[in-house]
Amino acid sequence: MPQVHWIMSNGDRVSDDVNDGTNLMDAAQMNGIPGVAGECGGCLSCATCHVYVDEAWLAACPPMDEVENAMLDIVIAPRQSGSRLSCQLVASAALDGIVLHVPD
Repeated sequence: MPQVHWIMSNGDRVSDDVNDGTNLMDAAQMNGIPGVAGECGGCLSCATCHVYVDEAWLAACPPMDEVENAMLDIVIAPRQSGSRLSCQLVASAALDGIVLHVPD
């Protein structure tokens, strides 16, 4: 099982093993991560699951599609180079150990 690490804006850290194939928005919600609302349920229509992928993990993530890229233009927290919608990131061996920073 891949391990995911969420780092809150106050520095608190939550880590958990996540089943392969689980999107990281669902994993965040299962772990009670504040700030990852996922109001649309992962349908790529609300941008409330915005996270910052740690720079060391950007290359391991799958490329974003045009819809995710457009949705990132409406996020509340400032968009950064590591901005992704966590509903579009899926736990896998390639992302084992990924670090996600949760915007304030």
